[in-house]
Amino acid sequence: MSAHAGNINRRNERLFYSGMAVAFVITVFAGFARTYYLRPYFNNGALIPLLHLHGMVFTSWLLLLLTQTALIAAKRTGIHRRLGIAGAVLAVLMVMVGTTTAIIRAKVVEVPPGAPSPLAFLTVPLGDMLLFASLVGAGFYFRRRPDIHKRLMLVATIAILPAAVARLPFAFIQQFGPLAFFGLSDLFIVPCLIYDLFTRGRFHRATVLGGLALVISHPLRLVIGNTQAWLAFATWLTQWV
Repeated sequence: MSAHAGNINRRNERLFYSGMAVAFVITVFAGFARTYYLRPYFNNGALIPLLHLHGMVFTSWLLLLLTQTALIAAKRTGIHRRLGIAGAVLAVLMVMVGTTTAIIRAKVVEVPPGAPSPLAFLTVPLGDMLLFASLVGAGFYFRRRPDIHKRLMLVATIAILPAAVARLPFAFIQQFGPLAFFGLSDLFIVPCLIYDLFTRGRFHRATVLGGLALVISHPLRLVIGNTQAWLAFATWLTQWV
């Protein structure tokens, strides 16, 4: 490969990962604008401290991802690695706060159309946390393999997008419920596959396996959520909060 071609590839890589991070930030802001980021303009009701904490830690992850992609683009890999430690701590906090919030909210809020009950719908946010934790954990394990690491981090972030997508102000999302917000979230995997195909000539295993795990988990969660075993477990789980 010539030096010129190598520079083009690095530039394309920077544009792709930075662009994906920006797309994630825009999606989450648009989804949670009415209920969190711009809440005073739409709703004067106060949020409980747990929801403020939830919003802060999940927003911090997106900002950290954006910062990390910018650092790599600027060739500041040393700072990138040091911030990775903070990212690991933040990911653990996200799973703890996200799981706690999901369990508590299962007792007090209405679920989107298409979900039979709050207990059945609990498989959705808890599944998000399980996939996110698994993908981030794998990403940190392969931190010395940049090609694997960065792809797993992208897919891990896609795993937590359904909550934001479900709140986008489009009628069809409310009409079709999980089918719509899972499907739209999964579309973020498509540019990852296209990027691999055009830059490598083939799909990267990390993108394929991570994406498949995410896509397969979505209908599987809905099936599990309607089983008596899950409903019994969810009932027991929510009794502790």
